[in-house]
Amino acid sequence: MNKARIALAIGVICISIFPILVKLNLTPGVISAFYRMAIASSLIVPYVLISKKFNMPSKKLLFSAILCGVIFGADVAVWNVAIQESTATQATLLTNLSPVWVGIGAFFFLKDKPTSNFWIGTVVAIIGMILLVGLNTFINLDFDLAFCLAILSGMLYAVYMLLSKKILNEVDVVTFLTISVVSSAVGLGVLSYLIGEPFGGFSNAGWLVLVVQGVVCQLLAWLLISYATKYMRATRVSVSLLGQAVIASLLAWLFLEESISLQMIVGGFFLLFGIRITFYQKQLLSKKRAIKGAYSIKH
Repeated sequence: MNKARIALAIGVICISIFPILVKLNLTPGVISAFYRMAIASSLIVPYVLISKKFNMPSKKLLFSAILCGVIFGADVAVWNVAIQESTATQATLLTNLSPVWVGIGAFFFLKDKPTSNFWIGTVVAIIGMILLVGLNTFINLDFDLAFCLAILSGMLYAVYMLLSKKILNEVDVVTFLTISVVSSAVGLGVLSYLIGEPFGGFSNAGWLVLVVQGVVCQLLAWLLISYATKYMRATRVSVSLLGQAVIASLLAWLFLEESISLQMIVGGFFLLFGIRITFYQKQLLSKKRAIKGAYSIKH
């Protein structure tokens, strides 16, 4: 479990730079999502072929993994557009409501039901996110295209988390990620062609951003997060991903010259505390079992 938590923490750091890179607007949103997946695919496919670590799953699991990839690709594409059409903060706030959708989906479709600590932690974390971006910003959100796309992104991500959790119970991480990222790249490539987005002509900085997205934000980040998802509750992973809002705010302060107020610091504290609550129940139960075991031995 400790390895899974460490992997999750590093994965969250890796994906936290993504909104900042997208907000630079060096490439169009959908084509940016395509190259994120295509670059990751170009690295992982040769690796699994050479190392022979690809294990072909059953047809049912293969189809599910492909579907997972298409859904995730759609999530990244609509989130990119939402960031570019509004602000990285607003889009991140709305997208990261996904733990709510994950919790509801897990309640109806997974045997591993959300605990009361999950719901408490989610509420506290969301309060922290509202404080982080400012209550007025949250209240004054307009129901424009960017708003709807950000909400849609969160829902798509929730579906991805729930579906990937079920698949990873039976498929190893590397095999799953290979199928997922390749299907994402193919789907986004077709979509980019159909809507007429350019596949080239970017600046050197634009290409560099695309490479960083593919290697760090996709391949490295999602190898780690998929590993964590395999060994942890999907609900806990989804809430933990809210931590990227804190890191993204710090990066925005450093590179986009966005100010950080005391309210944002307090909000970040609440957000991280809410994440911590979702992990608390298992530790409490473990302590109770240990005490009970010691009592039994003593008596």
